[in-house]
Order: sequence, then structure tokens, then C-alpha cells
Amino acid sequence: MALPFEELMAFEQGDNGRSFGYKKAGANAIDAAGTLDSVEFINVSKDDALAYPQVIHRTYPSTVNARMENTIAPFARKGLEVIYVVLNIFNDKLGLPKGTLESLHDMEEHSGSETRCIRNPPVQIKEAAKIPAIGAHTDFGSLSFLHNRLGGLQVLPPGHEEWSYIRPIPGHAVCNIGDALSLFSGGVLQSNIHRVVAPPGVQAEYERWSLVFFTRPGNSKVLRALVESSHIIADAVKKRPDKNFETGSTAAEWFARRIKNQRINNRLGPETWATSRGTEHTPTLV
Repeated sequence: MALPFEELMAFEQGDNGRSFGYKKAGANAIDAAGTLDSVEFINVSKDDALAYPQVIHRTYPSTVNARMENTIAPFARKGLEVIYVVLNIFNDKLGLPKGTLESLHDMEEHSGSETRCIRNPPVQIKEAAKIPAIGAHTDFGSLSFLHNRLGGLQVLPPGHEEWSYIRPIPGHAVCNIGDALSLFSGGVLQSNIHRVVAPPGVQAEYERWSLVFFTRPGNSKVLRALVESSHIIADAVKKRPDKNFETGSTAAEWFARRIKNQRINNRLGPETWATSRGTEHTPTLV
């Protein structure tokens, strides 16, 4: 992201619900009031990384291409390898037929799975530290693995009213459950509400870099509770009559809706922000 801004903007995501590419700081809203985010990042599609030099979805900046085969593609493959282990553990605990969750995340099907490199600038003004860099949200897909060295990630566990910092641990990644896995499991696995704020203490004086691998279901997969395949999931759904586990949305549609409606250029008002939200959204959270 040290490239000239004009060169990066040639690979910008755009406002049509596509995630892959460069996102400048201030392109997204972080709340219903339209407050702008302060992070920039580059997303590289899993499909593009594994097929390189073939182009599946789009092209990327020169610095991405230079590292696609020796860094980005291996990072994506390792992320998938670990995530399949986790999915298979969840699969067994949920009482699903062997391979059910893995089949919903078939590596060969095009999906919204992607790698992301994020840059948070250091906090220059004390008041700015009070504004989240990324507002409260749930992740769009199934599992996210986050790697970073500075604090700033906060979570709001179910039943809690105060945010808690997640301390980075060397040699470890933070794993978030996202909307898709929450829906597939009938809410047994909950999509985690989190946000990014200025790192605490003196850490706020430094740039905060993060690497993430987001795993999302195949584009054609419908996001709904797998009640026919698991009595555990069926029982969980019966206990939550207030919750809609039949979205009627494919993974691709869910992903595009959330991406498109958080873009500030698409904002019509607070209702646009509400349309961009996920499974566990609470309107008052920032």
C-alpha cells in the first residue's frame, strides 16, 4: 500500500458490492450516521490467488502480483487447510453428516473467500481515538482468521454491555465465527460482534497492520439452517421462533448486499446502514 494513491485507486473495489481490490480510507460508513472509517486495505480473492496468473474476478496492483505465488497463494492455502479442520470439528459437534460443512465451502467453487491486508494509521488527535476505525459488525462469511501484533480489536460477547479488548498473542490467530456459519448451525454457533478502535496506550502511536483470511461459502450456497441434517440444529431453531434462519439468500447475494450498503457513495440515509448489517446486529452499537 506504499504505491502512489492514483495507482491503488485504479484497483478500487467500486460501489457495486464487490469486495476484491483496494479500499481507501473513508470509503465505508461505520454507523447509521454515516461516520467514515479510517482504514485502508487490499482484498485478494481466494479464486484469483489460487488460479494465478489466470484472472478469475479481477486484476491487482503490481505489488500484489509480485507476491501472489510466493506469499498470498500459500497464505490462502494454509488458511483453507486450517479452516477445514475447524469446520470438520464443528460438523461433528453439530451432528451433521460427515463432510457437510466442508462441502458448503468447496475449494473449487468460486466464493467470496479472500485474503486482506489492513493498514490503520496511528492516531494523531486524541479525540480521534474515540471513533472506531471499523464499526461494530459481524463477519459476512463462515470463519475469519486474524493475525496482528497491536491491540485495537474489541468484542461484545452475548449478554455483555461493555466492549472487551482482545490481546494479540504471538504465534496465534484470532478466529471469528461469521454470519454464514451462524445460519447453517441454527444459531448454535453465534456470529461474533466486534469492532476495531485505536490500540490502547502507547500502541496508538504506531501503524496497526493486520492480515486476515476470510472463508465464505460457495457463491451458490443458500444461507439457511441445516435442520434436515441435524436434530441438534433443528432443536436450536425451534427454541428461537423470533429468529429467521431462512434467509432465501445465496452466499454471493448476502456478501454483495453487505458490502454494497456500507459504501458511503451508496448511502441514502440510516436505512442504508441498516440494510448492510448481519445476523447479530443491534442498531445502537457503534
